[in-house]
Amino acid sequence: MARVRYGARTEAEMAATRTANTRLPDIWSTGVVAVWESDPDVVAAVLPPPLKPAGRPLVRANISRVELAGYPLGAGSVAVAAEHGGVAGWYPLVMPMSHERALTGGREVFGEPKKLGDVTVERDGLVVRAAMARHGIAFVEVRGAVSGSLPLPEPARKTDFYFKFLPAVDGSGFDADPVLVHCVREERVRRLESVTGDVVLRESMYDPVADLPVRRLVELTIGEKTSDQRGRVVERVDAQALLPYIHQRYDDPRQILDGPPEGSV
Repeated sequence: MARVRYGARTEAEMAATRTANTRLPDIWSTGVVAVWESDPDVVAAVLPPPLKPAGRPLVRANISRVELAGYPLGAGSVAVAAEHGGVAGWYPLVMPMSHERALTGGREVFGEPKKLGDVTVERDGLVVRAAMARHGIAFVEVRGAVSGSLPLPEPARKTDFYFKFLPAVDGSGFDADPVLVHCVREERVRRLESVTGDVVLRESMYDPVADLPVRRLVELTIGEKTSDQRGRVVERVDAQALLPYIHQRYDDPRQILDGPPEGSV
């Protein structure tokens, strides 16, 4: 019988997949990073417990182009500074990706709030433009000009906080207690330049980052970097405390109960 591709994989095939995943080469990306101070009350309002606000009400936008073999990937993130258990890090609110493959592992394994979107980084001489867009709205856009080279930072460890959960089948909450994930990245930078410009936040009912206004621009750079990623579950969280925040993950929270029309399967 010819092999049935939906059939069970052998132990050797599964072991080969696990081994391949541990041997990924360095993948370098070109990205624009903008960090700004926003309103403390607004930053605190978007943090689900047990996350707490950091010492400064910072918001960070990462907009990158990743040169993957065969096709480029646009990857973005808007996150707010947070703290948990003495660990300083970032809590991403939205992470648009230009390809479905970049969504799967991040959402299902780590609980990252990834969505399909258009992410672009353009440079023409000294002129830089980068944007994250969904539903035809460039909800974050960075515009400016390169103003000089910066010293390369030492390799650094950075932490992102994610909540991993499964909505309940009957729509009443979760199928199991959600977990809080610390995702640690070891980041290396091989090129870094300052940018003089501004950050534009546009109104979007789907990605309302305009609620996090730019009060003072702290950092605006373009650079090339690579990083690895490791995650661990640090604790189970109160389902009822997290439930009011899960709309952050979806364009419409009702979509988690969407199913095929009766009789269509």
